Amino acid sequence: MPAAQFLRDYWQKRPLLIRNAFPGLVSPIQPEDLAGLACEEAALSRLIQHDRASDRYSLRHGPFEEAEFPALPHQDWTLLVQDVDKWDADVAALLPAFDFLPRWRVDDIMVSFAAPGGSVGAHVDQYDVFLLQAQGHRRWQIDAGPNPPQEFRADAELKLLREFAPSHDWVLGPGDMLYLPPGVPHHGVAEDACLTFSVGMRAPSSAELMGDYIDTLAAEADEALRYRDPDLSPPADPAEIDAAAMTRVVEALNTLRMNDPDRLGDWFGRFITVYRAAGVVSAGAEPARSRIEIEWDLEQGATLWRHPWSRLAWRRAHAKGQAARLYVSGQEYALPAKDAQALANAVEIDRAVYAALTEAGRACVHELIAGGHYRLGLDEDQGEDEGEDA
Repeated sequence: MPAAQFLRDYWQKRPLLIRNAFPGLVSPIQPEDLAGLACEEAALSRLIQHDRASDRYSLRHGPFEEAEFPALPHQDWTLLVQDVDKWDADVAALLPAFDFLPRWRVDDIMVSFAAPGGSVGAHVDQYDVFLLQAQGHRRWQIDAGPNPPQEFRADAELKLLREFAPSHDWVLGPGDMLYLPPGVPHHGVAEDACLTFSVGMRAPSSAELMGDYIDTLAAEADEALRYRDPDLSPPADPAEIDAAAMTRVVEALNTLRMNDPDRLGDWFGRFITVYRAAGVVSAGAEPARSRIEIEWDLEQGATLWRHPWSRLAWRRAHAKGQAARLYVSGQEYALPAKDAQALANAVEIDRAVYAALTEAGRACVHELIAGGHYRLGLDEDQGEDEGEDA
């Protein structure tokens, strides 16, 4: 199916089962790898167990101890780890398959391992998700009917649906994928021990957008802009807030509004490259290499690797003749459009990418290196990585 057809007919409209979406898929991560990651302090992990007799679900948050996993029962539990694409480059290598969507809309790849019968219960998400079966088999039931019930159970820590009447029932095997738009109730149960990859979208609520927008307006507000009433007439009742006063209130608020499309775009670019960030990028403790040294290393075949937690996007200027903007984890940089586009799309920067940048683009690269957003991969790093893998 062409991407344009999917976006026209299915995206945020109706579910789609895609058999053999990834032909011959071999999971890039194994259950024991996921369990090891769930033991890391910085990883966001959860363990959900289901008691069939009482139909109760229990929830625990990581990090977990390695010794806990062998002691778990044979069935009815699920381990979930968020942002696995930030931790595992092979998992992240799946993301280019979703380039038919704006990259800043893609949030993360969550990986779940479920023992036979494992489930997180019938629930609903408020964002788009692609559920890719990577190993084993999972039965998915969904309610694609109009206005499905969405009240939650009062007896669960999780937001589980009180009522769930499935309209579709499928078993997905390795390589199969199910797309669900926001608001579609669904329930997945492992048929056997299985791994499922959930490619979730970033969908900030109106309240989240408004909160950050107002914070920005307040921080940048000119104190000289105030409520004014030069046309004031003697009030009929001095205690009344009349319609004329409310008109002036609206006028005062409108003076703070971001009427400039570039200013509004800069706010959103900063916001969306920070929203739901998996972690904070910071400069390394070691002294930074000089620009001359880095450029020499690139000439010798080294590569700059982007930090997996760094989020980049770019935007053309609305006003003609103005520089484009590159947004990096909440920071903005004025650059020629060619440079901003190249850097936003470059997970790695090699000699060719660097050579194609203008002087402004190269200076930005070195600023990003100093901030921890790129690290220089030298030949000895490759050797160390291969040694660790061995």
